[in-house]
Amino acid sequence: MAIETGRRVRTISHRSNWKAGIGGGVAGGIVMGALMLVMNEAVIAVAIPSLYFLAPPATVPVGMAVHVFHGAVLGLAFAGLAGVLGVDSIGNVVGLGLVWGVVIWVVLAGLLMPVWLSAVGSPASPPVPNFAPPSLLWHAVYGLVLGGVYGVLGDGPYSSH
Repeated sequence: MAIETGRRVRTISHRSNWKAGIGGGVAGGIVMGALMLVMNEAVIAVAIPSLYFLAPPATVPVGMAVHVFHGAVLGLAFAGLAGVLGVDSIGNVVGLGLVWGVVIWVVLAGLLMPVWLSAVGSPASPPVPNFAPPSLLWHAVYGLVLGGVYGVLGDGPYSSH
């Protein structure tokens, strides 16, 4: 005797484009890094490379490389979030990018990074928490660029594809 059961499977489809997330993250990291160089070079030359024992001495190219890599990884995470949330317009994806940048500023730059820099003995250790206004600007710009590039390169209904 065979028993057959009917089974309903609910499929949830979330669209995200990991390549657009990485591309947006790289673009945002480059623009943010350029702002950091103009406004406070020591952050990119000493603090960022110090996270991985790569400074001192100060080294802008290494700091930029590490920073852009961080931007790419965070852009990939953003792509996943945008897909899960089902962001459906260019305005919403750019707005989500801005929120993402501010969240990164609070959690990573404001709380985690100062603790990490202190733990590795960096000469660029800021106080905990480190909610510096210029850093908020840099992270907001990162998020806006990330969201804009993701919106243009992505495959959502809001993209140019």
